Amino acid sequence: MTKTIMTVDDSASVRQMVKMTLQKEGYDVIEASDGKDALGKLKGTVSMVITDLNMPNMDGISLIKEIRGMAAYKFVPIIMLTTESQAGKKQEGKTAGATGWIVKPFKPEQLLAVVKKVLR
Repeated sequence: MTKTIMTVDDSASVRQMVKMTLQKEGYDVIEASDGKDALGKLKGTVSMVITDLNMPNMDGISLIKEIRGMAAYKFVPIIMLTTESQAGKKQEGKTAGATGWIVKPFKPEQLLAVVKKVLR
């Protein structure tokens, strides 16, 4: 069964790079431009969410808290993909419920390694 991954980022180029990288490996990808858009598109089975931290309307931390509050998605792995690398921000993400953290810029193989490790 094909796994579906949601990528949430206000940068269309980042979403496109994530989408292309994941689709080459056979994943279905849902794109969302911010946390609010992601919540509106979060339906059915989603195996993982990859989200940016800083976005308009709803940031990544708020999105994680919302997702963790939804019974159907409470245990879905959530990876932060962001330019933020400060320990304080990472801890804030972890406290909110983030599963992992990837710092931009990233290499496609780095993203795939994390996705495969988390979805094992």
